[in-house]
This record gives sequence, structure tokens and C-alpha cells, in this order.
Amino acid sequence: MTQFRFPEAILNWIDGQQLPAIGGEWFDKLNPANGKPLCRVARSRAADIERAVEAARQAQPAWADVPAVRRGEMLHDLVLGMKARRDEIATIVAAETGKSYASAKAETDGAIALGLFYASEGQRLYGRTTTSAVPHKYALTVRQPIGVAGLIIAANTPIANVAWKIFPALICGNTAVLKAAEDAPATAWIVGQIAQDVGLPRGILNIVQGFGEDAGAPLVAHPDVGVISFTGSTEVGRKIQRVAGERLARISLELGGKNPLVVCDDADLDHAAKWVLLSAFSNAGQRCASASRIIIFDSIYERFRDMLIERTRQLKVGPGDDDDFGPVINELQLTNMIAAIERARQRGAIILTGGGRMTDPAHRDGFYMQPTLIEGVDPHDEISECELFGPIAILYRVADYEEALRLANDSPYGLTACIHTRNINRAVHFCDKVQAGVAVVNGGTFGSEPHMPFGGRKQSGNGTREPGTEALDVYSELKDVYINIDPSAL
Repeated sequence: MTQFRFPEAILNWIDGQQLPAIGGEWFDKLNPANGKPLCRVARSRAADIERAVEAARQAQPAWADVPAVRRGEMLHDLVLGMKARRDEIATIVAAETGKSYASAKAETDGAIALGLFYASEGQRLYGRTTTSAVPHKYALTVRQPIGVAGLIIAANTPIANVAWKIFPALICGNTAVLKAAEDAPATAWIVGQIAQDVGLPRGILNIVQGFGEDAGAPLVAHPDVGVISFTGSTEVGRKIQRVAGERLARISLELGGKNPLVVCDDADLDHAAKWVLLSAFSNAGQRCASASRIIIFDSIYERFRDMLIERTRQLKVGPGDDDDFGPVINELQLTNMIAAIERARQRGAIILTGGGRMTDPAHRDGFYMQPTLIEGVDPHDEISECELFGPIAILYRVADYEEALRLANDSPYGLTACIHTRNINRAVHFCDKVQAGVAVVNGGTFGSEPHMPFGGRKQSGNGTREPGTEALDVYSELKDVYINIDPSAL
């Protein structure tokens, strides 16, 4: 791990400058692994958003005039800057989230890979040329930027989330105002620093710190922000849809999930158990794509349940590279999930293992949730339909494949889904019929590659997809161009 001095104060990046909040306010960012202060952070409000949007608006025409290939070269410089400082980035991510340094470095490498993909898209901002019904007429389409992009991210995988938003927005010729996650402010801050160090033009990438209600809400409402991209909870996504939709802004919402993982009677149970634990508990369950509903065939239920209980109890929780996962991001989130488990217990749920905060000397000062398995829950109980965003999974017993598929689809969410089976017919049918944006066979419910679209159905999103080339449709406008040729002028 690199030697790195964590910055004491995290400021905004606006028009290429580091600036405190106009109101002079600050808030403390705590280390979730030990509850101690990490740094203080500028608490921005509407005036700061106004300043950032104006900087982005002024810079956008010149950035749009830069040929897309050249924009890609400049973003490639940003990626190389991130790669050169990957150890620093990973150190910050680990400190802000409580995850291990090894996990943070892997996440950083994933962000770099995504940046490389989008930098190359400057050479491939394809339109199409097609035929016309009119003689001597040519029809084609070209991509053009929307303007200012408002980007709002979550703290669960902070450097991946930063890259996920800024690179497709910028390659399309937009400028950006990124509202950093309040629980991961320094991760966004260091990317802003790297952007300035590699010479990205001022005003192209603006990063504003603060809370959602203080800074995120005025960004969504700002009339000069042409596209809003948000990753976070369904509840907040609905508010964004109402506010930004009122002025017909482009909106991309990547929201929550309550993702099913089906274990069939012919599954490799050792392999399935490994992937259940990874899907449910890695990153402390703080993935929109985590498996929180484990659907198990009746004929193997007791055997597989006992395997999961035994292996869950063997998991190591802490911030080290030898640990399986770390703390949740803040104490409020921890308190909320414990309260939800208690409400489920009062309704008859059986807590198979875990269920509470870790209070031993090694964990009591941090925000550590015990890895938790629950059974005896109705599919429509609150805990079955509410995303808890923690290391909590519920086991459900079903008679056969038909009931498993029906239960997998019986959810307000539709983000990811997985099935473990040796039956190719069953696997293909599941991928076809499961109501999710992502379907996996014999693996986990999470995992997104840079060149592939990610997103969900129902309350998991509004139908847009990021990343992949599909994200270019979020951040660009298509213009039809018709060229008429006069043969007599030849």
C-alpha cells in the first residue's frame, strides 16, 4: 500500500479551481471502519451548484467543438493520470468505504478499464447513413452533445461510479457537474485533481461536494442542466424523475434491486454456495446488484441452507485484505437495516445467523453488520421488497422451477437475477423469462463489464443503460441530416 497523507479538507472543483462552499459550511466524513473523523468536507448548497453549472455552461461550446477523436485523446490522458496514481486512489477508496485495500485497488482498476473504453469511443461516435425514398437525396444521422450533464453518484463503489458517469458524458461533448457522494468525497476530489494535472480544460469537469438535499436537489432542478444521470435509491430516483421531468430534461436512473438467485435441485451446491456468499455479502452487501433473495428448491433446501449457515459463520469481517467484507458506509444505514430485521423478526421471520451489529472490541467502533441469513419470510413482507443495502439475505423454499421463476419475478424490482443449474434448457428459459435487466447462469448477480449495458426494469430504473455504447444514447442527441443533390449542377 502506498504511503499517502489523506487530505484534511475536501473542496469543490469548479472551473479548474479548488473552492470552499460559498456559505463557508463544512461537514465531517467518518471512517466507517473505526468511526473516527477522516476529513472535513465543503457543504455546498444551491449557490455553489449555480457557480458550477455556469462554469460548465460557459465551457461547453468550446468542448463540443473539439473533434471527438481529440476529446478521446484528452480523456485518455485522464485515464493515464488515474493509472499513475492508482495506489493513491485505492488508498482513498479503502479509507472512505472501509473496504480492503485489495478490493479498492480492484475497483480502481475497473474504473481505469472503463475510462479506456470510453476514451476510445471518440473514434466511434457512430451515426448511420441510410437510403431515402426521394431520388438524389442522402439521409444520415450524427450524434451531438446535449449540453451540461448533472451527475449524481453513490458511495458503494465510489471510483467506479465516478468513472461510470464522467467518461461517457464527456466523450459525447457535454461538460459535467458531478455531485460527489457525501460518504466518499475524497474519491471524486482526487479525480478532479488529476483532471487538472493532465490539462483537461477548465470548466469541463466540475465536482461539487455536499448532501443530496443541499446540492443534489438544486442540480436536478437547474434549468441549464440538460441531462441528469443518477445512481442510488428508488425513492430518490422518483423525486428526480418528477423534478427534472417537469422541464423535459434527459434522465437516466440506475436504482435499487432485490435480486433473486435461484438454486435448482441439479446445481453444483458447492459452487452455488460460493456465489451466494459473494453475491450477498461482498462489499458488505452494498451493491444494487447484490443477491438478497435466495430461492432454493425444496428437495435440497435443508442441505443447502445448512451449508450457507456454516460458511456464513466462517466469514471474516473487517477492513483487511484477508477479510471477506468490511463495514457498511455509515451508522444511519446500519441502524436502519437492524431495525428492518427486528420488524421482520416480530412478524415471524427466523434469523438463522447474524442479525445485529458487531460489538466485539475489534468492531464496536466501526459500522459493522453481522452477515445475516433469514428464513420464514413472506415474499411480500417489507423486508422482502425493501432494499436494505447490507450483508443480509433471505432464503425462500420453492417446490420446482416454475415456482422459482414465479417468485423471482414477484418483486417490484428487476435489476439482476441468477440461476444455478446444470440443465441448459432451464438456464436458457430462465434468461429469457426472468424480469431483470441482467441474467446470469451459474455465477453471481453482480458484475458489469465496461462494454456491456447495465440497468433494470420496473423500479430498478427508467429503461436507460450505462455503461456500454448504450450510454452514448443517454448523453447525446441524434440529428437527422438530409442532403439533396441537383444532378443538373454536376
